[in-house]
Amino acid sequence: MITVEGLSKYYAGHPAIEDVSFSIAEGEIVGLLGLNGAGKSTILKILGCFLMPSSGRAWVSGVSVEDEPQKVRSLIGYLPDVPPLYDEMRVSSYLKYVARIKDVSAADVQQRVQETIGKTNLEEVGDAVIGSLSHGYRQRVGIAQALVHNPRVLILDEPINGLDPVQIVEMRDLILSLGKQHTVILSSHILSEITRTCDRIVIVDKGHVVAEGNESQLQAGGAVVMKIVCEVVKAGEALVAAVKRVSGVTAVQVNSRGEHDALEVECQGDRRAEVAKAIVSAGGALLSMQRQGGGLENLFMKFVTA
Repeated sequence: MITVEGLSKYYAGHPAIEDVSFSIAEGEIVGLLGLNGAGKSTILKILGCFLMPSSGRAWVSGVSVEDEPQKVRSLIGYLPDVPPLYDEMRVSSYLKYVARIKDVSAADVQQRVQETIGKTNLEEVGDAVIGSLSHGYRQRVGIAQALVHNPRVLILDEPINGLDPVQIVEMRDLILSLGKQHTVILSSHILSEITRTCDRIVIVDKGHVVAEGNESQLQAGGAVVMKIVCEVVKAGEALVAAVKRVSGVTAVQVNSRGEHDALEVECQGDRRAEVAKAIVSAGGALLSMQRQGGGLENLFMKFVTA
């Protein structure tokens, strides 16, 4: 569906992105993850035909963004980091206006607008003035304008930026529902939402793609150190030796906690299942297990600070 090969963009000789390559299959939800200034928005703007690359190529559904940008625009819906809204217009009127701009036939405009309002849960504010809406509703209207011509691909730049916790959950559910009918590529700096929303993650650092895959694949590739704290009734020598033999375990420390002991286990990647099995097999009584570190935050920092 989306193919990017060796994409670069320079400003006055300075690279915003350089030699970026990745692909997205039809029906996937893929997240671009990176620090501010890493190049995420530049990639999305090129795919949305708002910028032309300095070098490299990109295709959407086999159509080149350089050779046929207008055709690409008909295939995508784009939500920039600042939604392109007209505060003085009412929601339904604005969406009709956008539909006409995006070449929806006059006979289909009303139906497309109603369907889009339903998809984005804007029924309660369809007649409201956009300038009077909350930030969460404004983001929904921004997605609605990207959807109104029924594109094959949705490009969403920081769609959950500035939302409160309730609005974030609502936006997550909306994106997941849209992913059933569209290919979605989005950027975000909220790491937990990327893992809950996206099938795959592409990590961008200083204009380069430094890793891609789902969280498990990234964990394996990044060799992230995880600490597991296991509370047991008694950490005898045999039990400690059994845990040390688990593949990927690099260190085991025993700390007394009154009547019980705590095993602090350092390992490469997530070895909780294997450690629990080793404790039980050695005759230990496992009371609790907690993971410390090794999540997407640690993984992300490893890739962007390497």
